[in-house]
Amino acid sequence: MIDHLSITTTDVDRAQTFYDAVLETLDYPRVYRRPEAIGYGVRQRDGDAPPYISIYLCRGSFVPDNRHWAFRAPSPAAVRAFHAAALQHGGTDDGPPGLRPQYNPDYYGAFVRDPDGNRIEAVTHQREENE
Repeated sequence: MIDHLSITTTDVDRAQTFYDAVLETLDYPRVYRRPEAIGYGVRQRDGDAPPYISIYLCRGSFVPDNRHWAFRAPSPAAVRAFHAAALQHGGTDDGPPGLRPQYNPDYYGAFVRDPDGNRIEAVTHQREENE
């Protein structure tokens, strides 16, 4: 299980606008904001129930590469909402919502690049009821 991950950005304010929109579609709330970082997900405190996932967006030197982060979505509709929110908030399409049978028969995902070029994905492992 992932404890946390870091996504580097050149502009924390721009990243907040983008990630507030796309992570809201997956029910990952923003849990804090500092000048150099933003956290999303579940805080790790006594009594918190798993899973514990936080994302830290930190200023730093940045070289886009093939790093990839996949966020679990509750449904295909949430995957589509994630993709739409990303495109509306400065992201670019890197694979539209749909089934990816090359991964497994029920893999439904969408891929985008955030404004800094990071490759992010929303994925669920359930099909639409009419498929």
